[in-house]
Amino acid sequence: MTISQTKTDAPNSNAESTIPPKPAIQVVAAIILSDGKLFATQRGYGDYKGWWEFPGGKVEAGEEDVSALKREIREELDANIEVDYYLQTIEYEYEKFYLTMRCYVCSLNSDRVSLLEHMDARWLGKDDICEVKWLVADLPVVEAICEQGLIV
Repeated sequence: MTISQTKTDAPNSNAESTIPPKPAIQVVAAIILSDGKLFATQRGYGDYKGWWEFPGGKVEAGEEDVSALKREIREELDANIEVDYYLQTIEYEYEKFYLTMRCYVCSLNSDRVSLLEHMDARWLGKDDICEVKWLVADLPVVEAICEQGLIV
C-alpha cells in the first residue's frame, strides 16, 4: 500500500511572496491556409521581435473568439477572414505571463494583406515550415498542422 501525504504548512507560509503573480493572457490565433500553404507572420515589436507566429491577438473582456479573431486580423493585416473551424488550444508559461491560445483554421476573403504590425510574412509549405524561428508556444500547432496534412 502506498500512502501519499501532502504537507500544507510550509516553512514561512505566513510570509508574503515577493514574486508578483504572472498575468494570464487569453489569445486567439488564425491558422490561415490557402492552396496547401500556411500564412505565418514575423513579429515586429516586443520581447519576441523577429520570431514567427500565427496572426491574432488578445480576446477582450466579453468578446467571443470568432469576433476577436476577425477584429485582430483586420487590425494586424487589414484583411477579412472566414473562421472555418477550431483546431486546438495551447497553454504555455512564458517568463512573464501564462498564455492560453485558441487556434482556428481560417481562410482569407481576398488576396490582399497589409502588414500593419509585423515585419514580414510568408506562405509556408511542409518543406519550409521549419525554416523560420517559431515562438515556442506555436510549435505544437505547427506539429499538428503537419501531422493532419493541412499543408503540402
